[in-house]
Amino acid sequence: MSFDTEVCRRLPLAASTLHILDYVVDPTFIASLYDQHRGRSYEKIISFADVIHLLADSLVLDGQSAHRTFQQAKDDGILQVSVRSVYDKIGNTPLQLSAALLTNGTVRLRALLPDSLAEPVPISLAAFTPLAFDGKKIKQVARRLGALRKVRGQVVGGKILVAEDVRTGLAVAMEAHPDGEASDLTLVPGLLTRTRAVVGGPRLWIGDRLFCDLIHLALLGADGDHFVVRYNAKVGFHADAGKPKKTGINSRGQAYTEEWGWLGGPKDSRRLYVRRITVHRPGDEDILVVTDLIDGETYPAVDILDMYLRRWGIERLFQKITEVFHLQALVSSQENGTVFQAALCLLLYNITIVVRAYVAEGAKKTPTDVSMEKLFVDMCRQLTSAVEVLGTEAVVVYYANGNWTADRLREYLKSVLGQTWRKWWTKTPPRKANKPTPTEYLAGGHSSVYKIRRGLHRTEPEAKKEEPQTPSNR
Repeated sequence: MSFDTEVCRRLPLAASTLHILDYVVDPTFIASLYDQHRGRSYEKIISFADVIHLLADSLVLDGQSAHRTFQQAKDDGILQVSVRSVYDKIGNTPLQLSAALLTNGTVRLRALLPDSLAEPVPISLAAFTPLAFDGKKIKQVARRLGALRKVRGQVVGGKILVAEDVRTGLAVAMEAHPDGEASDLTLVPGLLTRTRAVVGGPRLWIGDRLFCDLIHLALLGADGDHFVVRYNAKVGFHADAGKPKKTGINSRGQAYTEEWGWLGGPKDSRRLYVRRITVHRPGDEDILVVTDLIDGETYPAVDILDMYLRRWGIERLFQKITEVFHLQALVSSQENGTVFQAALCLLLYNITIVVRAYVAEGAKKTPTDVSMEKLFVDMCRQLTSAVEVLGTEAVVVYYANGNWTADRLREYLKSVLGQTWRKWWTKTPPRKANKPTPTEYLAGGHSSVYKIRRGLHRTEPEAKKEEPQTPSNR
């Protein structure tokens, strides 16, 4: 056995990740995708596939900046253009190409999913593909552009609207806008079109109250789909006097009331007949959910409410791609570049979901028992080790162009990742939030650990900040 082979055998997470990435961003597939969605962009010396690999390397190599990754690739002879050219390629990536990379790349990735990945849903809703969706503005843009250096305050990049498959946790589709302050509503039609092209129906759309209006609810309910959306008071609800209210207790022990009626006035041709379920929370805001699944016997209110709670999965998804997959460290300051990095972060997130599923299956655990953060840290560590020990060129030769089929790769992942369980990947159970500790201001603004532990320090009331003068209070 050669040295290179032995090194790769000892880095199963790195090997699996690189093989999955090689399969998902297959050169033929990427070339076809680029030709369909490239717009006015073009390839000359550096290809779109090269840009994907370079940016992906910068996101997963432990502690390595994008600039260093690009410079190292140039020094190794892998990159035949200037480092500036890579930044320009990233910054000018068409939005439609970024969205297609995630959407179509995830289609290939879904073929690798083990059966154990799917999370159960209520039996009454098993016929649907539940999809949670929400928007995210891309924040923390670095002020590298001259125009950005002239302003103060928060600067955001593009806006993305993402659909998450509730059963698998995968981000299955994305639509984007260059203006991060644009409304999520403008992206709904595009997201629905993309998702319906790759995810079979009937689908159950789960969204927040922003999407509760007569225009977008009609879009969500088209093509045989249905929706569960939080009610927005801006749309009037007119109860059906001929349908009595019902009450019950949900899975959390909270009382709820369900009623039937119309969204929109009698003269509005767009009005919809819906079922509204109100969860009563004494001392807190009630939660009102509307759905076009009218039959309360076939689709119990308890199941509808439980499914709506799954919407928080996409909030956690956004948190993870920001904090774990480094979306907060933006490589590009151009709006299109921020969207491209978001799409790649989502694709890396999806790859980690697949790796986690095989690891959990081999350890006879559920995927939710495995910490995404801890697993990704070790994936990055092993990938960095492979590059540092073998060199970039050797890694490319060893892992690229594997000519994988979905069935062959599934068998490989099962055999390799099924034996890799480490107990430190166990997800830490949630802890109860502690009450905040009352604090006092140190006299003089400082003291020592020695004095504070022995009660020898002094405190004083904290000075109140003066209210800034404005024209209204001068």
